[in-house]
Amino acid sequence: MTPLRRQMIEDMQLHGYSKKTQECYLTAVKVLARHYRRSPDKLTEEEIREFFLYLVNVKHVARSTLAIYLYAIKFFYEKSLKREWPIFELIRPKKSKKLPVVLAPSEVRHVLSLIHKSMARTALMVIYSCGLRLSEGTNLHVADIDSERMVVRVRNGKGGKDRYVPLAERTLDLLRAYQSANRSGVWLFPSPAKEGPISAMSLQKTFKAALKESGIAKNASIHTLRHSYATHLLERGVDIRLIQKILGHGCLTSTFRYTHLTRKTITNFQSIINDLMADL
Repeated sequence: MTPLRRQMIEDMQLHGYSKKTQECYLTAVKVLARHYRRSPDKLTEEEIREFFLYLVNVKHVARSTLAIYLYAIKFFYEKSLKREWPIFELIRPKKSKKLPVVLAPSEVRHVLSLIHKSMARTALMVIYSCGLRLSEGTNLHVADIDSERMVVRVRNGKGGKDRYVPLAERTLDLLRAYQSANRSGVWLFPSPAKEGPISAMSLQKTFKAALKESGIAKNASIHTLRHSYATHLLERGVDIRLIQKILGHGCLTSTFRYTHLTRKTITNFQSIINDLMADL
């Protein structure tokens, strides 16, 4: 490990960044260095400017990807190298206003029924029924399941925050059946190949394979289960502020987007436009 890399890692640790964020930031700076085939501390501000123009105009990277590059490279130069360059204030990733993909309850059941591996199926059931992010689901500990209070403790969620989410009785039954057949140690869903939790990438591949087999023509991922959970709760009249707390959203605005996706909202609007167009 180079002294420069070690310094950036230590700076991120002092800044309180999670391991996942540290890995993303290190990768972004590594890509920058490979692009110019030089150590990043030898690059000029103009070269940084040209690199971001390359990402936007040649690679056409997504807004989220551009944002990661910006935050990572800005951190490296401003915090680790103490270089306050104006270029970092100029770059503004265009905000995306896309609504998330949502699966109907019947579609969720159909996809999950096609997953035959016990660990993968149970993990995805828990992710959906608790509204978890992928990393939150894969990193659950056995001790995080509180059957007395019927809650699941989510440790170190987005922003390093812990929270509790409700545990459905059906989910608890599935977990008990799974654990009786798969005795595990610390991790609820341990990796079969190495010490630690199940691979998020492996679980994502399993979900994608089941989605393809289902014939459902939606660009869904495991995160779609979280979007679907929130939308299904809204459709059943759960207060939006409670959903905000369950999902771990820092801002209610993030939760409000699901109001555009509920069947009740769509049905009410269809009724209105049907009346409007009836005499035309």
